[in-house]
Amino acid sequence: MSEKSAETEEVIEVSQSNLPIHCPMPNTPLWNSHPRVFLPMNEAGEAKCSYCGTNYKLVTEK
Repeated sequence: MSEKSAETEEVIEVSQSNLPIHCPMPNTPLWNSHPRVFLPMNEAGEAKCSYCGTNYKLVTEK
């Protein structure tokens, strides 16, 4: 089992149906939460939360 280090950043893949993206996501445990912020996607289809550093990546739906 590997432990998540401070240098490891979480990447969450999201689809068009998930937009607009906000962090924390609904499945985030309450103890690990921060104020909800809506994140704008950049031209590359990526966003990063300024609170927790979670990265979001837009993927195409199949």
